[in-house]
Amino acid sequence: MRETPDDLHRLQALLDASLSRSTAHLRSIISSERTLTAEQLTGVLTGMCTLALSTVTAKGEPRVSGVDGHFLHGTWHFGTARDAAKARHLAARPAVSAAHMRGEDLGVFTHGSAEVLNPRDGEPAADWPDLLAYFRDFYGDDAFDWDNDVLFYRLHPQWMAVFAPDLARLGGKADEA
Repeated sequence: MRETPDDLHRLQALLDASLSRSTAHLRSIISSERTLTAEQLTGVLTGMCTLALSTVTAKGEPRVSGVDGHFLHGTWHFGTARDAAKARHLAARPAVSAAHMRGEDLGVFTHGSAEVLNPRDGEPAADWPDLLAYFRDFYGDDAFDWDNDVLFYRLHPQWMAVFAPDLARLGGKADEA
């Protein structure tokens, strides 16, 4: 877990606000007994988590693809090839949705906008050196030409909901729920 107390506070506020402004139908599915706190969520989302990432084409058509998701500091980070279709979509239309699901045990659904962390022609994000160190440690120093092959993004969430009917099945402690 890499989250600071401020990260956890922001994430909890987002989870609470997102659920409170959701439809009655969604709230009937994701109740306080079938969700996770920010602290529990960050304990479950460690390492690489496959995300189904949705972008939009120039014609307004949705496209979904898989990406390696890393939940760091209370938000998703992911990468793709600089010449990938999703990179073109995100450059023109940064709105994105992401879902991480583990069977019927966990669903994390996020809507927001994507920020490029390491643009080729521009200033990298302030925390890019720390994130790059994390990614190099995770994938290996020589996994990519880090300056030319891959773009990394941070998903700035505007809405996030978590469905988790049984914390114990996720490896958490039942008394934390």
